[in-house]
Amino acid sequence: MRLSRALPCLAVAVAAALSTTAVAHAAPAAVNYAAVGDSYASGVGTQSSYDNSCDRSAKGYPSLWAAAHSVSAFTNVACSGAKTSDVINSQVGSLSSANTVVTVTVGGNDAGFSSVMESCIIGGDSGCNTAVNNAKNYVNTTLPGLLDNTYNAVRGHAPNATVYVVGYPRFYQLGGSCSVGLSDTSRSYIDSGADTLDTAISAAASRHGFRFVDVRDAFANHGICSSNWWLNSVTWPVVNSYHPNASGYASGYLPALTAVTG
Repeated sequence: MRLSRALPCLAVAVAAALSTTAVAHAAPAAVNYAAVGDSYASGVGTQSSYDNSCDRSAKGYPSLWAAAHSVSAFTNVACSGAKTSDVINSQVGSLSSANTVVTVTVGGNDAGFSSVMESCIIGGDSGCNTAVNNAKNYVNTTLPGLLDNTYNAVRGHAPNATVYVVGYPRFYQLGGSCSVGLSDTSRSYIDSGADTLDTAISAAASRHGFRFVDVRDAFANHGICSSNWWLNSVTWPVVNSYHPNASGYASGYLPALTAVTG
């Protein structure tokens, strides 16, 4: 081949190599993350007091995940006590087409989480069984439609995001070390209620093409009455009761979410 022809070919080859190298070393895509949901997404359970009306904490799983992934933008509008209607009416407006990752934890308050726990504490095994069964009926019949409405709203406001629906842990270590408080029978009722709730949430997430993050295995052997609790029992202030503590979010929720998101 004559030199006059070889040089242009060489230039093309070098340009292609440089282009490939540039692609290989390109900066990772920016992550714009937003969290919506209830107290389990706001980080309740980790502090003696909170500096906002929604009880948000930097020790909750959204803040921990954002820090671990060096996100370019992070918004957490989750709020203690939120139901699906609150996510739709007060939270999804903060989402946008710029979001690349959205997490959602909601449904426990719709199912009457607080009233169920109250019934179990004061109503004995019989009262607990009735309360949990009523909640299960609601979860199986009414909650799916509410979750569909919520997930539709999330998708409508964040059309480009990968959405992760983060579930709830079982509360108790059955046969554990607690010698006072609820019986193991009532504890088993409560844990079965958590399973029913997670099953309904997982099915709804699947219907919408969202990824469900199951935290129950992460909390195995770390429930209330275990040798190493990652959840609070009845506490003061009361708002922290039956929510993960700092270890629960850092060692339970964060690894479970990271295992799904990368």
